[in-house]
Amino acid sequence: MKHFALGLAALALAACTPPEGQEGYGTPQSEVIAARIVTSLGVIELELYPDAAPASVANFIEHAQAGHYDGGSFYRAVRPDNDRPGIEPMHLIQGGYGFDGLPDAQGITHEPTEETGLSHVYGAISMARNEPGTATTEFFIMAEDYPGLDSGPGRRNPDEAGYAVFGRVVSGMDVVAAIAAQETGLDRAPEDFQYPQFIVEPVRIESVRVTEE
Repeated sequence: MKHFALGLAALALAACTPPEGQEGYGTPQSEVIAARIVTSLGVIELELYPDAAPASVANFIEHAQAGHYDGGSFYRAVRPDNDRPGIEPMHLIQGGYGFDGLPDAQGITHEPTEETGLSHVYGAISMARNEPGTATTEFFIMAEDYPGLDSGPGRRNPDEAGYAVFGRVVSGMDVVAAIAAQETGLDRAPEDFQYPQFIVEPVRIESVRVTEE
């Protein structure tokens, strides 16, 4: 099953103290799970919100603890200079097992932001998908606020279901920014992909694990 980085058709990607003073993560969460992404450019620390997005959090943890992300990469950086013209540009990085997803991985229940109360704000981590219910191993992290990826009428994705936020970065947004600034092009993109958003030298994911608070 291919997982086209927020979906080729759409070209696309909570709540203690928001990262680096940012606001907008929604209702504070009663349960928080800490996780760490170790990359070749540095460490990204996460908070995951199982009360708000239980299916997405459980899926991410299952793949992380099984080591499925180890040796994966951040392979896509969407920015104002390479996003689709004629639409408000996004700014995010995408990574995981690989652009096509883990072979035979089962899609998970879609958890729209209208139900979770979370949003695609600076530092949010969210599941990449094609149709709702197809998300498996691929995820993205917001480098800027972009509510157009939330669910609801008039959003960027034509199905208006948005993407499933399930946590946020609490430390390491400098690493996110460094990944987002990598050189991009079309050499690693699928044949029918039109925009130069694929990182020329993908940033290696050394490991993703749940950590102790």
